[in-house]
Amino acid sequence: MEDQLNHAPFGFMTLSEDGLILSINKTLLDVLDYSLEQLLEKHVNYIFTVPTKLFYQFYVIPLIKVNKKVEEMYITLKSFGNNEVPVIMNAKFRSYDNKSSIELALIPIQKRSEYENELLTAKKDAEAALHSKHKANAELKIALEHIKAKQEELIELNKQNQQYKVDTITKLELARKIQETSLADSIQNEHIQIESYYRASSELSGDMYGFYRIDQDRYGIIILDVMGHGVSSALITMSLHSLFQRLISFGNSTEMVMQELDNHLHRLFHNNEDARHYCTAIYLLIDTASQQIEYINAGHPPALLQKKGGQQLELNTTSLPLGTFENTKFKAKSFTYNKEDRILLYTDGVTDPLGFNHLKPLLLINKNLPNTRLKELIVHSLNNEQNLQHKSDDQCFLIVDVN
Repeated sequence: MEDQLNHAPFGFMTLSEDGLILSINKTLLDVLDYSLEQLLEKHVNYIFTVPTKLFYQFYVIPLIKVNKKVEEMYITLKSFGNNEVPVIMNAKFRSYDNKSSIELALIPIQKRSEYENELLTAKKDAEAALHSKHKANAELKIALEHIKAKQEELIELNKQNQQYKVDTITKLELARKIQETSLADSIQNEHIQIESYYRASSELSGDMYGFYRIDQDRYGIIILDVMGHGVSSALITMSLHSLFQRLISFGNSTEMVMQELDNHLHRLFHNNEDARHYCTAIYLLIDTASQQIEYINAGHPPALLQKKGGQQLELNTTSLPLGTFENTKFKAKSFTYNKEDRILLYTDGVTDPLGFNHLKPLLLINKNLPNTRLKELIVHSLNNEQNLQHKSDDQCFLIVDVN
């Protein structure tokens, strides 16, 4: 890197199309308190906060692919000491000598953010004081003869609210039971063993999975995560569940399953961008006769394939999340597996408390344990006291052993 650019008054970084850091100037290294060796060839997610990872994956990358650049994007980086560093980002896609890269210019705005926060706090305090004054004046004007009537009205409203709360809790509990009942049971036979874990962060979940025996030799396995939590995400999840259960059970191709799920989301939110939800998903079609696996990963965390000897591979993203752009084409990848290989599929609620790098050694160390025991160990890690603060997201994972 040229010396002027290396010491420029702004951060500069070059990424591969896959997000690997190819170069980074000294200015940015000093801001983040890293050395060049610590970040070179690392994935850019290594210095992104969790919200920035999602924003970069679901918004920035699609914009760069369409417009070849983005300008004045506000993101947050993570320093060596886990401190947040707010920056303004400009990015540009470049292609030369049959090589493609993404160049990022990053301007720290720590001071600006502090000033803006101070101004915003002062504004809120002033608005709160003015609101309190108006409220006090309005209360003083209320005639004494209306007090008794208002008290009775409030008592009646409180009764109605309490009854509404009780009814709502009952209905949400029923919906939760229906959602959990729809989940597939474990599969244990001479060809394949599948164990699952599912925990909603609230009454209802945006995570869902399913696995089905299509015929004597083929099995379809899917796990997905709808953006958000609560009732809206759960309703979308259930509508997707009924669709993918039918598509997979009828033996449709891998591409057809994902294409129809994508089309379904676009139909749900046609002409209603404010209500649009996106969904990450990964689908595996396993043929135990030919020992072949086809898969499509639509923006979902990479599944982990552990070979019998301990080698580990990632089934990385092959397309954008479902519901992102209309007419998205989904193309499957395939590979041959060996007996006693193991696959772990999961949602981001599993990696947020543990960290992605925690799963690999956990799989490797316990590679000879049955999947039922491995499931217990992962759940124990998720329930560890120091991870309780991360339980704001749904958690779901599948362990697949192929024989």
